[in-house]
Amino acid sequence: MESDDVVAVSSDDVGGFRQWGLSAQPVFLSISDDPTKHTIFHLTDRLRRSNTMMSGDDLEGRGRSKNSTRTTENYHSSYAESYWTSWLIPVFVVVNIAVFVVLMYVNDCPKHNRSRIYGKCVARFLGRFSFQPLRENPTFGASANSLEKLGALQWRKIVHGNQGWRLVTANWLHAGLIHLVANMLSLVLIGIRLEQQFGFLRVGLIYLLSGFGGSILSSLFLQNNISVGASGALFGLLGTMLSELITNWTIYSNKAAALITLIIIIVVNLAVGILPFVDNFAHIGGFLTGFLLGFVLLPRPQFGWLERHNLPADVRVRSKYKVYQYVFGLMALVLLVAGFTMGLVMLFHGENGYKHCNWCRYLNCVPTSKWECNSS
Repeated sequence: MESDDVVAVSSDDVGGFRQWGLSAQPVFLSISDDPTKHTIFHLTDRLRRSNTMMSGDDLEGRGRSKNSTRTTENYHSSYAESYWTSWLIPVFVVVNIAVFVVLMYVNDCPKHNRSRIYGKCVARFLGRFSFQPLRENPTFGASANSLEKLGALQWRKIVHGNQGWRLVTANWLHAGLIHLVANMLSLVLIGIRLEQQFGFLRVGLIYLLSGFGGSILSSLFLQNNISVGASGALFGLLGTMLSELITNWTIYSNKAAALITLIIIIVVNLAVGILPFVDNFAHIGGFLTGFLLGFVLLPRPQFGWLERHNLPADVRVRSKYKVYQYVFGLMALVLLVAGFTMGLVMLFHGENGYKHCNWCRYLNCVPTSKWECNSS
């Protein structure tokens, strides 16, 4: 599933979009005609359920008995029974749709497109909800001026206009109908399953903080453009899937298969972001935030802890998590706090990210004979 993240508008051009770019949102489906059977979630679920024996660290050999198979099965069934009902992700979808409706109401193309420099409004039968001319916005949406008015990322207004709230609001805005639909499909297919497994609180926190992290990194590097979209938050969920696999390594049997699959998905999505006029910094910032949060929020208790009441009397599991899970979680928390603190301090001091990392421009766009890159 691909979707678009638009970041291509010079702040000097309030009349319309002069540059556009497309980027892939997390592609989590394997190459198959049946997406209901080949999502990465189904892959990891099958890997967990196929693992009928845990490592020796989970349960000492002396504790294995004729009931060990039954207790191991109970370990896997305990996760299935603890699935939450997903309600927060659907709420996020509804909120995004509602914000888009408000955006189009405020945009009011028939009223504000009197000059018709880019042509006539599209779908004029919709009245004030009609779309900007396709030459101005090819994703069937609002003007750059309307997006900026409702809270798109804009460096000057964040830093010099004391409008830090844009770091949050930009994640709820979408440049057009195509942008919105693609993002919401990605959110539903990724987010609902994560929420069912880990609950609304953790997944909601990961989604919101990942979007915020993506906005910070984007604002540090792209200071003459505006940016909107939920890409950072969606890439955060993708990063969380990777760290969840790593921190819960022992409950997977075919570990290499799951890891390789996720790495390929991540590389493909981030690689698409180097096309021109794409805000790949929002993708990277969101991904890194979600990746670190996965270590902090999504470790699963080890087998022996869950089944400690069913173990023989001489077998005791004193720790809920493995040592490496504690280590990863602590390191991730330190890096997360340090990263947010440093990023916010640099941003509100007016620092330009390219001054500290000149080569980072190639993370956002690689110039070729077919296109040029605007690195501002």
